[in-house]
Amino acid sequence: QVQLMESGGGLVQPGGSLRLSCAASGIIFRIYDMAWHRQAPGKERELVARITSGSSTNYSDYVKGRFTISRDNAKNTVYLQMNSLKPEDTAVYYCNALFLNYGSRWGQGTQVTVSS
Repeated sequence: QVQLMESGGGLVQPGGSLRLSCAASGIIFRIYDMAWHRQAPGKERELVARITSGSSTNYSDYVKGRFTISRDNAKNTVYLQMNSLKPEDTAVYYCNALFLNYGSRWGQGTQVTVSS
């Protein structure tokens, strides 16, 4: 089995920053794409950012220029640095990874709240 464990969420004021982490644990042969998605109340889950095993990245237009996704393949961990946060960034953030031996898996989510 494999687990994805997110951390780093919390309450932050508008304009502030947070760094999310997501670590994969278990018997892992290879991880392909890793990504962050988010779901705000009453809305569908949406892609925030994605990073390939070769570290190519793509971002949602809503976060481009403010968020940065990165990964540490040795630690099976993906990060999301979030700067200039806005109230509309408030959501549960989910980590997703595509594993060679497990397919696509999701983390349990971490709450990010941007409010004064």
